[in-house]
Amino acid sequence: MGKRSSVVLAVLAPGVLALSLVACKPAPKVPARPTPQVLVKRMQPEPVTLRSELPGRTAAHQIAEIRPQVSGLIRERLFTEGARVTAGQVLYQIEPAPFEADLEQAEAALASARAAARLSELLVQRYRGLLPIRSISQQEFDRAEAVAAQDQASVRLRQAAATAARIQLQRTRITAPITGRTGRSLVTPGALVSANQAAALTTIAQLDPIYVDLTQSSADLLRLRQAANAGQIKRGEADTRKVSLVLEDGTAYPQEGRLQLSEVTVDATTGSVLLRAVFSNPDGLLLPGMYVRAMLAEGVAERGLLVPQQAITRDRKGAATVRIVNAESKLELRTLATSRAIGSDWLVNAGLEAGDRVVIEGAAAAQPGTLVEVVDGPGAAAPRAP
Repeated sequence: MGKRSSVVLAVLAPGVLALSLVACKPAPKVPARPTPQVLVKRMQPEPVTLRSELPGRTAAHQIAEIRPQVSGLIRERLFTEGARVTAGQVLYQIEPAPFEADLEQAEAALASARAAARLSELLVQRYRGLLPIRSISQQEFDRAEAVAAQDQASVRLRQAAATAARIQLQRTRITAPITGRTGRSLVTPGALVSANQAAALTTIAQLDPIYVDLTQSSADLLRLRQAANAGQIKRGEADTRKVSLVLEDGTAYPQEGRLQLSEVTVDATTGSVLLRAVFSNPDGLLLPGMYVRAMLAEGVAERGLLVPQQAITRDRKGAATVRIVNAESKLELRTLATSRAIGSDWLVNAGLEAGDRVVIEGAAAAQPGTLVEVVDGPGAAAPRAP
């Protein structure tokens, strides 16, 4: 019995010793999780130019519909369709012969009236010398003066008729009232036209400069005016506000325009206000009726706060939120009020103040209250992942 106990002890002793050694060995240390780094942007107020993109259509600066003022046959067309004409240039010639005859007749009647008036005037002068010596009666002298006055009135009447006939003859030469480009001619030589007819012979449009009519929501206009009254933005005078254009094919129009007027009434059907801008069009690139998009400078927010779009997320209600790093270097969730996109940033109206550190990158899964290490940006090294 004693011998067997000695053998058992000899066999179990190494195992017991090993277990005791394992029990005395310290547990391995779990490495601490590194503090996540975040890239932030410090909010600094800066002047921000506010622009609105508005739809619009081009319209001629001036447009004239050419109609005859006298009736007759078109003898000749004196312009090229689609060409540029100047004010006063003859476009059509109506057959002038009947009007020339009317003028000659009126001038002949005027000459006859002037002769009769001269004779009456001489008779009055002669009677005036005879009246003191009672060679004629006062009644005869008065009758001579009345006839002379009638003859003078007849001269004026005939003179007016001659002037009217001369005007009618001049109207046989249909001239351009404005400088611009002509459209197609709707009549050919030999066509019979009438005075003040409904159908125009052709049209002339002045395209340099050219108008661009824009539509802006009355709600946006009201919001801008309220912001200007509150001092949030600074607006220039209407005639100094710049406008740039983007054409139908997406290219930028090289000339910059200016806002000329804003309608004083709101369209009841669309709820919009008409704005009119004027652009230089020396090459005739813009034609009336073209659809364009205009970038209108509405004013300047002198202390605007811009947050990169990548820093903004949306909550379940759709409100814009950002994460900021507070004074304790911990994450904090903020809800923002944004008004518009400025390039790759959002303009913030409320929710941030100057000096706030907005998280741009890093610690995407970190919860509010997490301690973080700040890397100022932009231009700083990229943060390491938590």
